[in-house]
Amino acid sequence: MINNTKCDCGHNNPVGTVLCEHCGKPLDEKGDSDRPLEMRYEGKARRSQTQKATLFDRIWNFFSSVKVAIWLILITLVVSILGTLLPQEQYIPSNRPEIYYSETYGFWGEVFYRLGLSNLYESPVYIALLASIGISLVVCSLDRVIPLYKALTHQKVVKNIRFINRQRVSRTETVPESDKETLLDRLAESLSQKHYRIRREGDSILAEKGRFSRWGPYINHIGLILFLVGILLRHTVPGWYLDKYVYVREGETKKLPELNYYVKNVKATAELYDPKEMPESDKSQPTVKKYETRLILYEKDHETGKLRELKRGTAIVNHSFKYDDLELFQSVFTTETQAIQLNVKDKQKNRNLDTFKVDLFDPAPKYQLKNGIHIDILDYFPDFVMEGNRPATKSETPNRPAFIFSVDAPDLKKPEVSWMISGTNLDDINRKNRYTMELKGLETANVSGLMIRVDKGLPIIFLGGIISMIGLVMGFFWNHRRVWIRWQDGHLHVGAHTNKNWFGLRRELEQATEKTDLPLSFSPDRRQEVD
Repeated sequence: MINNTKCDCGHNNPVGTVLCEHCGKPLDEKGDSDRPLEMRYEGKARRSQTQKATLFDRIWNFFSSVKVAIWLILITLVVSILGTLLPQEQYIPSNRPEIYYSETYGFWGEVFYRLGLSNLYESPVYIALLASIGISLVVCSLDRVIPLYKALTHQKVVKNIRFINRQRVSRTETVPESDKETLLDRLAESLSQKHYRIRREGDSILAEKGRFSRWGPYINHIGLILFLVGILLRHTVPGWYLDKYVYVREGETKKLPELNYYVKNVKATAELYDPKEMPESDKSQPTVKKYETRLILYEKDHETGKLRELKRGTAIVNHSFKYDDLELFQSVFTTETQAIQLNVKDKQKNRNLDTFKVDLFDPAPKYQLKNGIHIDILDYFPDFVMEGNRPATKSETPNRPAFIFSVDAPDLKKPEVSWMISGTNLDDINRKNRYTMELKGLETANVSGLMIRVDKGLPIIFLGGIISMIGLVMGFFWNHRRVWIRWQDGHLHVGAHTNKNWFGLRRELEQATEKTDLPLSFSPDRRQEVD
């Protein structure tokens, strides 16, 4: 750290300053005095370079490091890639991820789940990484933009000769005092024609253009910070982001998960292509032209508990049903069994006694039939499976319905117990029973799988992306150019600096001096190319 604070010109500079804030003279003349000046942040010291005493200073210095920012970004990228190796929990067809990953993907699936990668993007660790990148962007920007802003808004026209001669592009030429006024006027006019903003004090000129491009990287940082804020809000604020599925049968009204909305499937249809519209090779089987679901959206009144209709509309593939921030997408269309009709048969007399219907989604516990027959459902397994020699259900969807019935009749001493799985009696269990049940028919219903999407952070993310692109364009397609000119003791000193495109700067200076009577060449040499 540089301890010089007072320049020869009499100006007291803050500790850590490399170039005098007033005249630009280098405050450290050690080493190669002809080496081009370090013009980053105009020689002003950053906070992270001067304050290191308190805990806050140490935290600030840690996050102000570009190396730390790069490491945080790399770690986040690697972790993000690991999360894509296997499906996330919200996309697996099971509500028991601890079993699904090991059974489906074996050892690596078990490792994936145990490491927490199955729900990575909503985990506190991942959110902390994103927050750390955002903090690093804020601290890096403030640590650099504040001294840069102060330096650029308080530029002095008269600069020390050492400052001018040690610029990467510089030239010194002998000019008699009698010609200096005319030459300085012509140089100022020529540079003005090239859209430089001219400031002059006595025998010194400062020509500058494109300063706004210096703010491009920081505007880009603002856009990235907004982008990260939008992502963090999606995962930390309830109700800001939702991406789930709900399956609704025709005629059913179902609550949307995590929302105070209910949706009713009025009608779900699949429109087929007319065979005349299809080529000969595809006429063998029907082809769906359009999936469509007519919906009614309700909101529940907390005081009365009643549903209040909000909107009617349709959800079609690629055309969502929208209400405020909510979108419902037609994602899945299927047909499933809604109810079964069963015949009760007297095996002794070999005749059917009566028929009853069981709703697979809401079965009644008791059924009263003719001839005084009573049917009770003792147990119901919508998706039957055996787990450790015990019956269980994998889900609430009736993929493989199993029932345990109790049949009571006037001529029975005690009720009979019957098993039925997927509409088939288990004869080995029901063999001694007098009464049995047989499947008579099925009732099916169309089911729409709706993708629920709420994303209130998307406008912030888009705004951040737009601002970031503006910053990138500013930084890439424009550059900040400055030219310092000073006549002293019979010599004209010209020095120039730009943040990029040095060839363009040299060519522009040569063209400007050609319009005067003193054409100068600013061809680079090896010494000047060192940076």
